[in-house]
Amino acid sequence: MQSREEIFATLRDLKDDIATRFSVSRIGIFGSVARGEQTESSDIDILVEFSRPVGFFTFLELEEYLSMRLGAPVDLVTRQLPPPLVGGMIP
Repeated sequence: MQSREEIFATLRDLKDDIATRFSVSRIGIFGSVARGEQTESSDIDILVEFSRPVGFFTFLELEEYLSMRLGAPVDLVTRQLPPPLVGGMIP
């Protein structure tokens, strides 16, 4: 499992690509990774905001893409989460 900083760096590197391919306007992490409490068996909780409505298959494709690029299972959710649960948005 990558560190919180490595995950942020990877997401920063992917930001333009996922904006173009998946219409992601904002991306961030929450959960154990955001708190720095992840273990080798943790998934990565990722929060996304889309610039336009996307379909279910695009959503699943993005989740799989991020899992492959980050080397760990990703639990992808949309922006409707309450702000206190969010660990930080990628600038």
